[in-house]
Amino acid sequence: MVAGADEAGRGSLAGPLVAAGVLFDYAALTTRELRSLSALNDSKQHSHEAREELYPRVLRAAARVVVISRCVHGIDARGLHKTNLAALRDALRGVTRELRTDQVLCLVDGFSVADFGREQRAVVDGDARSAAIAAASIVAKVTRDRYMHHADTAHPGWDFAEHVGYSTPSHREAIVRLGVSPLHRMSFQSLAYQQLAL
Repeated sequence: MVAGADEAGRGSLAGPLVAAGVLFDYAALTTRELRSLSALNDSKQHSHEAREELYPRVLRAAARVVVISRCVHGIDARGLHKTNLAALRDALRGVTRELRTDQVLCLVDGFSVADFGREQRAVVDGDARSAAIAAASIVAKVTRDRYMHHADTAHPGWDFAEHVGYSTPSHREAIVRLGVSPLHRMSFQSLAYQQLAL
């Protein structure tokens, strides 16, 4: 078995950090499931529509999926990097629970996480090199984007549905015009915040 973990939202100005863990039992996957997953790649390489199409395929084919969300206040309190590593570790811990250590290999996109009693490998560009990491990338990105689309209704004016919290010209202009929302990360040293009296 192979477990992959990846995150979405690490570089955004607003919204949560979402990590996902996906466990594949390759011996149990059918030819049909393998074909349905053949388009897996880094979520950033897919359109919104393609990610939405892959999302249920991953859920059907995976032996287990775990999603971990870390809120803005937690990110600001602990720091982005620590929060990211802890979320990735918790996602891997969740998808591998109750498995013997010799039953599963854990793959993480880019970073090793704190030891949690399982063999792991940090894979550079893992979301383009491992199906399990790419699947986790899709799950994390779709989950986070759906959250930010909902946040657009709860916090109108910042156009969260358009940029899902990332630093774009329209997002920076909205911050200048409206200030920050409860979803904005105050620990993120962004040029978008420099002209505000925060």
